[in-house]
Amino acid sequence: MAQKKNKIKKETFARLLKYLKKYIPLISLTILLSAVTVILQLYIPILCGRAIDFMLGAGDVDFDAIAENLVKIAVAASVCGILSWVMNTINNKITYSVIKDVRRDAFDTITHLPLSYIDSHPHGETVSKVIADVDSFADGLLLGFTQLFSGIVTIVTTLVFMLMINAPITAVVVVLTPLSLLVASFIAKKTYKMFRLQSETRGELTGHINETVSGQMVVRAFSQEENANEKFEDINTRLEKCSLRAIFFSSLTNPLTRFINNLVYAAVCLTGAFAAVKGLMTVGGLTSFLAYANKYTGPFNEISGVITELQNALACAERIFDLIDETPEIPDKKGAAVLENVSGEVSLENVEFSYTPDRELIKDLNLKIKPGEKAAIVGPTGCGKTTIINLLMRFYDVNDGRISVDENDIRDVKRRSLQSTYGMVLQDTWIMRGTVRDNIKMGRDATDEEVIAAAKASHAHSFIRRLPNGYDTVISDDGGMLSAGQRQLLCIARVMLAIPPMLILDEATSSIDTRTELKIQKAFDRLTEGRTSFIVAHRLSTIREADVILVMKDGKIIETGCHDELVKKDGFYAKLWGSQFDM
Repeated sequence: MAQKKNKIKKETFARLLKYLKKYIPLISLTILLSAVTVILQLYIPILCGRAIDFMLGAGDVDFDAIAENLVKIAVAASVCGILSWVMNTINNKITYSVIKDVRRDAFDTITHLPLSYIDSHPHGETVSKVIADVDSFADGLLLGFTQLFSGIVTIVTTLVFMLMINAPITAVVVVLTPLSLLVASFIAKKTYKMFRLQSETRGELTGHINETVSGQMVVRAFSQEENANEKFEDINTRLEKCSLRAIFFSSLTNPLTRFINNLVYAAVCLTGAFAAVKGLMTVGGLTSFLAYANKYTGPFNEISGVITELQNALACAERIFDLIDETPEIPDKKGAAVLENVSGEVSLENVEFSYTPDRELIKDLNLKIKPGEKAAIVGPTGCGKTTIINLLMRFYDVNDGRISVDENDIRDVKRRSLQSTYGMVLQDTWIMRGTVRDNIKMGRDATDEEVIAAAKASHAHSFIRRLPNGYDTVISDDGGMLSAGQRQLLCIARVMLAIPPMLILDEATSSIDTRTELKIQKAFDRLTEGRTSFIVAHRLSTIREADVILVMKDGKIIETGCHDELVKKDGFYAKLWGSQFDM
């Protein structure tokens, strides 16, 4: 188990290095600046030591030499400050460029994931990976750049300077100081699993908050506030506990390493004092050496903190890379055709499909829709109506059988080409944050006159004019100030602007009042004229004029025909019709 975790961490680190590869020039520059900065910082104790050695006693002080050294100290400190600012700017550039690349890849993955993944994973957890986990990853990465490089350079350079002053005392420092790294490494191994659990629990909490906020009306309508709060309290408490554990154990690193480094400093003071008394080094040299010893042990504290923080960053990076590595939807076949001049002939031959292997849904489904026909799909909840729409759009691939458009197997054509031939109006409306005009123009790029014409055709123009800024009114991604019916009218206007060769209307008028529905129905009649249309409806009055009605039950088409034919058969459709209307 431990070997598997170490392998995962190594793979995660290797993935990180791939993202850093394109920024090697900037990384090289920041390492160079770090080296120059550290050398200047370490040069200052030498200058201080020299200045002290020019104070030989009362009345025997070389003020000119001291002044010269003070000027050098001021210049070195100024240059060091400027270079540190430049180095931090470059580090920020590298860090947030890498983060931009990681987020871009994560979001690109989301847009290419199959709907089966989106449907089976909490949206809030996915959002947490792209936002919260990437932010934590950025914090660890930035800390690594700002402290890790300079810390390593400081250790190496300080060691050289100390060897130049006194090799035996340097040996004391070198032998004792690595103890702090051993302590830090031990704690880091223990905290990695804790940070991983913290990240997962945070994602769970984000998911719950997202569900509660988006479904606030339902939560209140069913008096589930207390249950929602209890679940929130449970997750929040678990997050508190795992966060405290992770922070507590990681916080042990700094005091323990400082304790060890203080012991090293005390040992250097004692051995250095004996050396100075015996005349093996000057007082100024001892002062410089103590400064170097402090400089040498300092980075061990910083690196220990960085190592601990990197455990959190790697845990978050692992979750992000897990998302990026998710299997995307099946790509288009090599040489896949592009649908052009679609007439709208659609056929399903021996189609079988199920979302899970243990639950059969659609079996041996056969259907042929002629160009320009209006096909309505009706049936009880769960019979497979929306599933057929998902298969037609190739949101899911059939398990067996064949679906074709104009005699082209949809698996042999480009997915985007197929989906662009359909215009969809769904029961669940989707509105993006932006102006009303932008939402309608999602159908296609169009002039303002065309946008207004589409809005008028869908009967959305009247309510749009009453908005604060008309077509320039900004609406939120949940529709905000708009009612459910108004949001659906916008979606209908979007399709009317696109004018695709085929249409899918899945309960498209479910949120619209009866009076407006009659107007919309007339608009749909104009829109569907000469276009192959699939209409999913529970309100049978909306599909009475359909050319063919497909009656589904348990994943199979049990009846087909026009409205009058099906009523005369006195079968399942007739019972559905009778349940809605007095016959």
